[in-house]
Amino acid sequence: TQHTAMDSVLAIRYKDGCVIAADQTNARSVLAYQHNLDKVTELSKHTAMGVSGPNADMVNFSEYISKNMALYEAMNHGNKLSVNAQAHYVRSVLAEALRKGPYQVNLMLGGYDEKTKEANLYFLDYLASMQKVNFGCQGYAGAFCLSIMDREWKDDMTKEEALEVIDHCIGELGKRFVIAQPNFIVKVVDKDGVSVSKFGADPNDN
Repeated sequence: TQHTAMDSVLAIRYKDGCVIAADQTNARSVLAYQHNLDKVTELSKHTAMGVSGPNADMVNFSEYISKNMALYEAMNHGNKLSVNAQAHYVRSVLAEALRKGPYQVNLMLGGYDEKTKEANLYFLDYLASMQKVNFGCQGYAGAFCLSIMDREWKDDMTKEEALEVIDHCIGELGKRFVIAQPNFIVKVVDKDGVSVSKFGADPNDN
């Protein structure tokens, strides 16, 4: 949908983890409500997803998925789903809702698998399509950033190199994209968990 395309979600996989970034603007029509929204939700200790879409669907869907991940862990003695299993679960939720009341959300889901010691990144959209990728974007950001990611991504890249690619993408959006997105939040998912690398505005500042 057009509103979903106005949000920017960027993600890239590096050797030991994933970097997920999203703009922090909450807007509808011609009105911006806030510029400190956190669109990157932690699903488990080693998994997060960046979500684009109308604020109501984005919050509802993100909370539904994260709470179900917590419920699974609680009911299975602390055992966690793998990144791949979490991505398939998210896809199943989107597919089930598709013919009832579709969630207007597109997302990038990434994480670090403790068993395989590998990082994985998935592209999912509101039609419940899913693809394992090395990098990806949601929204109009793809028109500006995919070429940068394609040129700069490499299989053995470090966290610092991945963050630099994301910075290049955010810089390009600020220069070329007609929609103002003054703030971005950037999170890293690796063996140490989910951490905030930086943000334009503090999400806790309400």
